[in-house]
Amino acid sequence: MAMTNPRGVALKAILALPAPILRALSGGAAVYVGGRTLDPRLQFIAAQGRGAPPLFSLAPEVARLHTAAGFGVLRGAPEPGVTITPLKVPGGAGMIDARAYRPAVLSLDAPLLIFAHQGGGVIGDLDTTENFCALFAATAGWPVVSIAYRLAPENRFPAALEDMVAACRWGREGAAAFGAAPGRMAVGGDSIGGHLAASACQALRRAGEAQPVLQLLIYPALDAAGEQPSMTVYGQSWPLTAADMSWFMGHYLAPEDSPGDPRLSPLREPDLAGLAPAVIAGAGFDPLLDQGEAYARALISAGGHAVYRCYDSLSHAFTAFIDIVPAARAACRQIAELARDTVANGAP
Repeated sequence: MAMTNPRGVALKAILALPAPILRALSGGAAVYVGGRTLDPRLQFIAAQGRGAPPLFSLAPEVARLHTAAGFGVLRGAPEPGVTITPLKVPGGAGMIDARAYRPAVLSLDAPLLIFAHQGGGVIGDLDTTENFCALFAATAGWPVVSIAYRLAPENRFPAALEDMVAACRWGREGAAAFGAAPGRMAVGGDSIGGHLAASACQALRRAGEAQPVLQLLIYPALDAAGEQPSMTVYGQSWPLTAADMSWFMGHYLAPEDSPGDPRLSPLREPDLAGLAPAVIAGAGFDPLLDQGEAYARALISAGGHAVYRCYDSLSHAFTAFIDIVPAARAACRQIAELARDTVANGAP
């Protein structure tokens, strides 16, 4: 959906103002936490949302409507030159909706990227990361298939993971149909989608199957217990708080599930050897910040390959802000370039 509604147009015009004016409109001072300064445009957007009810106070179906409307205001037209096609792909319990993105120019030996959107396993849909997927496809020269995995609490763990693994197997077998090199599949996602990507790699290894050529993890949720320092330091950040994470996990997990289960907390998997090379991106203002960096270190310690970048001035969910926050767009372009170059250079 292009940014043609009056609210979206007005917001984009305001965000074009100089940083000092945006900060003045947001309360006057820069947001400085843990040695990082929040981007003034994100600071302004966060200030506008202060009057909204917190996510953790809403029922899941209401939260879905609120977040879809909010992201809709922020979203412009998708990247030009990318063909977007709806389709169905196999999930863990039947066919699920998906959306394919094919760039006009494909990189040599490009894999097919299977991508899972953010939303804590409870909210979010194919629209949530449409513009990121189109930007990624155009920048990396890879075809992308974004999947609408089953959401909780209607479908609790491990439903979403089962959908992700099934989509990965389908993508590996059908990559050539999208212009990718035969048999070459990568997996990725942001937030809970990054969790699903990392968990899918571990699930495929447990099953004795080939690894994807890359795992792309963007501000990933990798520890359901969430005990890292960033959960406290950035626990009140916008748009994701520690209380929101508890709300997500309360809906995503069943009472009998253990947060320490590596399928829920891939960071807690004791053996990380033999997993796909990783590109991991963190956001500075994010309760999940420490998890991605810790996973990168753990993969390297296990003999694997990982590239880690932290975008200090950005917040969680920055893939959704690429049309109104230049720093978010620049970060997403760099992430796509890192993914492309890591695979092209033959990371071990």
